[in-house]
Amino acid sequence: MAPELVTTRLLLVRHGESNATVEQIVGGAKGCTGLSELGRRQAARLRERFRAGGEPPVDVLYTSPMPRASQTAQILNEVLGLEELVEADLEEHRPGRADGLRWDEVEARFGPYEGDRYPHRRLAPEAESVAEFQHRVSLALYRLIDANLGRCALLSCHGGVIDVAFRMALGLSGRAQYDLWTLNASITELAARHPAGVHPDRWRLVRYNDAAHLVGLPTQSAHRADRDAPAG
Repeated sequence: MAPELVTTRLLLVRHGESNATVEQIVGGAKGCTGLSELGRRQAARLRERFRAGGEPPVDVLYTSPMPRASQTAQILNEVLGLEELVEADLEEHRPGRADGLRWDEVEARFGPYEGDRYPHRRLAPEAESVAEFQHRVSLALYRLIDANLGRCALLSCHGGVIDVAFRMALGLSGRAQYDLWTLNASITELAARHPAGVHPDRWRLVRYNDAAHLVGLPTQSAHRADRDAPAG
């Protein structure tokens, strides 16, 4: 007999705009103070998109412990009505002693950071390297997928986490010669059709950076300074 086939689906939601981004500070466990006013409006738009229907039914909701991600999950969950499962390893890159500093202060104290070119370098003392971050998140994603085979899991997380998921699912190793610039409160969807009980080995990118629900909102807070900073 042919094996039973199931579909495993990941909905990866980047949090709304954060206060840390507006204030241009490093938003680790200390520096993250949650969503900006615009970030809350973005999350509310996402909630209303799910309320309107048309999105895949969500079976389980995970969130990073960072306030910007958990607040996004809470707003979205007003429609989903699921238990919010906090997953520590969905946290963004851990910045060590750079946490809570302004980005210009980080460079002044610890020197220029080129994590993309040198994945084993650290932003600051006690920080994760890019390689360590990618390893942590990859293990977490594998674990969450195995726990939810045949289900649809929504992850309220970060740009860096979505970057790792995208590259992992599509078999892209290391840093390719392009950037993924994931929008706040956007949806990225990955799906796999596979035998029941077997970890999927082939994924389909259904969509990336779907932010149609944000039409009409500003792309960033008016008083936010532009900076080519990590996605967060």
